[in-house]
Amino acid sequence: MQIVKPVFVVNKQRVKQNIDLMYLKAKKSNVNFRPHFKTHQSLQIASWFREKGVNSITVSSVEMAKYFAKYGWKDITIAFPTNILEMDEINKLNDQIDLNLLVESEDVAWFLDEKLKKPVNVWIKIDTGYGRTGIEWDNADQILQLCRTIRKSKKFNLTGLLTHSGHSYQVKGKEAILKIYRDTVKKMTQVRSQLSDQGISSMKISVGDTPTCSVVEDFSEVDEIRPGNFVFYDIMQLNIGSCREQDIAVAVVCPVVAKHPKRNELILYGGAVHFSKDYISDEYHEKVYGYVCELQENTWGSINRQNYLASISQEHGVVKATTDFFHRIQIGDLVAVLPAHSCLAMNLMKNDLMII
Repeated sequence: MQIVKPVFVVNKQRVKQNIDLMYLKAKKSNVNFRPHFKTHQSLQIASWFREKGVNSITVSSVEMAKYFAKYGWKDITIAFPTNILEMDEINKLNDQIDLNLLVESEDVAWFLDEKLKKPVNVWIKIDTGYGRTGIEWDNADQILQLCRTIRKSKKFNLTGLLTHSGHSYQVKGKEAILKIYRDTVKKMTQVRSQLSDQGISSMKISVGDTPTCSVVEDFSEVDEIRPGNFVFYDIMQLNIGSCREQDIAVAVVCPVVAKHPKRNELILYGGAVHFSKDYISDEYHEKVYGYVCELQENTWGSINRQNYLASISQEHGVVKATTDFFHRIQIGDLVAVLPAHSCLAMNLMKNDLMII
């Protein structure tokens, strides 16, 4: 590898395997597969989804929707509360593609009804326990009233109910993750049933977090899945038990610029501007920004959790290393750091991307 500064390295074979597995699971359950492209933000990686016949995608911003629309993606959900300040750009997008927006308040519905130039597909954002945004699932009156408001307007195609069970990232183990999925589905189907009783039928259910989508095999109770991080995975997913080490498809390759023998520390050219400030806590360490592996030909070696990125500043990364690892690695060598959170690392490093 001819690398002289931090580079985000993608293992193509692993990415394609991750895509294949999730695609087949969705197909087997007969649900729509709408992957979240905020993780990779890459036209080349997007093309690997297209090879599988995927034509509907999720993004996290109007800007990202514009980017992928420019290159032929025509069915896009912006899985973020509608930002009414971008109304002009939303109208332009809605004129070009089959656009899906999230609405969780009557104020936004009324604004869109006034400003939209043509009808748009609308999903109602439901909070099933994450506590970030969306209408709480048991607030039946608010959900029903919003549905009725949307149904009154000719500017909306009310499509269904959408949720993100982000609290699945806060548990560990397959059973704990499955419990969150079952709870999410139970709550979403209850909301749909209550709406049906009030004459609002044919509401689809869309779910989307990587941990539950990775461990669940049967999605037949919902209509759509929207995982994103699964395309790369990372040590956060490994730590909670939603992937295997061999599923992690990305590493930030960094030069070693200094060594400190008294502390068994390596100093990397690679810091917060490359990894973000996200970290995990494992059974050995309170803060791990990444696991550090030796490079091999066109890949990286296995994880030793005692070789880890222990602290970061803007450009510096401090690696705590075993004695053997410390002595094998020299100044000027490259090491691979499997990041805590691949989505944020990719967002920071998308201009320094290498596919192997």
